[in-house]
This record gives sequence, C-alpha cells and structure tokens, in this order.
Amino acid sequence: MIKTKYPHKYFFGFLIVLLVLQACEDKKEISSIDPINWESRQIAIPKNDSLASGETYLSIYSEIYSQTEHITHDLTATISMRNTSREDTIYVERADYYATNGKLIRTYFDAPIYIAPLETIEIVIDETDKSGGTGANFVFDWQADLNTTEPVFDAVMISTSGQQGLSFTTQGIRTE
Repeated sequence: MIKTKYPHKYFFGFLIVLLVLQACEDKKEISSIDPINWESRQIAIPKNDSLASGETYLSIYSEIYSQTEHITHDLTATISMRNTSREDTIYVERADYYATNGKLIRTYFDAPIYIAPLETIEIVIDETDKSGGTGANFVFDWQADLNTTEPVFDAVMISTSGQQGLSFTTQGIRTE
C-alpha cells in the first residue's frame, strides 16, 4: 500500500480519469430530450363523418452550408405540432422524417395521437443528428373536425458556438 501525506490527490486523479472516460463515451441518441411518450398519446380516431383529412409538408435543416458547399454548420431543430383550436382535439396519424435524398429516416409514432385544444407537441432533432442533411423534411398526416382551424406545423433551427448564434424558422404548407 502506498502511503502519502496527500491521499486525496489520488482520489481526485481517479475522479478526473472517470469523468474523461464518461465524456468520451459514444452515445447513439436520436434525441437528447424525450418530451413525449408517444404511446401515452395514442388514440383511436372517432369514426365521425365531420373529420377532414390533411397532409402538411415541413422543411427542416439538420445542417446548412457556410462559405462553400463543403463546409456546413450543424443545427438543432425543434419541430412543433400545434392545435390552434380552443375547443376541438386534432389527430396526427403520422409524422415521417425524410432525408435530403427523399428517403425515409424514421416515423415517430405507429398509431394516431391526439393534440388537445391549444396544445403544442414537439419533436427535437439533435445538433449531432445529421441524417436529414441540408434538405430534410417532415410529412404529417392529420385529421380535424371540419369546423375547426387547421393544425400548424413549424420548426425552429438553431446553432450556437462561442458568441455566435444562428437561428431561423420554417412553416409547414398543406399539400392535401
């Protein structure tokens, strides 16, 4: 056993090594936050003739070009699904995320979910997730009462580095 006047220096050295190793771990997360448990939001859509169906397209940017086509900035994207009605629930059947090349990256839920009146649900694409590329997009299939306002789908993309920040928004357009 090593005896020393300063036994705490070994403890602090060991602690530093542990922290460095933990920071170097390869994490394969799709999103760093999980704001929603999709299963808890699942619902059977009422068989009601007064529901209108719609499809909304939303452009997303996982990264954008800077200076040349060979240099990019990675972005965090927050995708918002908003129910603009004060009274009626809306139903989102699918939220599909596509890459720049048009290939499906992932579907966020397998069964319809509800969004309560004036509620907003978010999907976060981490800054480290570059799978979407510079021309990624979402397609949302939804249903709402014929007499209610349509849902709003929009996104905020942001990146910060040092004292420099970059942010912008996109808004969905109804395609059906």
